Amino acid sequence: MTEVLRIEAGELSPDEIIDALNAGSRILVDVEVAGGRHEVVLRYDGETYHCDTPTNLHRHAEEAEMRSCIDRMGYAAGHDE
Repeated sequence: MTEVLRIEAGELSPDEIIDALNAGSRILVDVEVAGGRHEVVLRYDGETYHCDTPTNLHRHAEEAEMRSCIDRMGYAAGHDE
């Protein structure tokens, strides 16, 4: 059975999110968009990363693309570089 992680946007680092996805977890991210709370589903099917928002389904073939999406959309905690 797939583990489901329920998090708030910014709760986990990008590495923690990617590691959980690669381990088979489905991540439900609670985000605030346009003044309302919404749930985004992040998952990996072994070939493609999926980012299912209330208005769109993004697909990413590469881990780097998914990491970029996670950062760009603000789903992960900020990190110092």
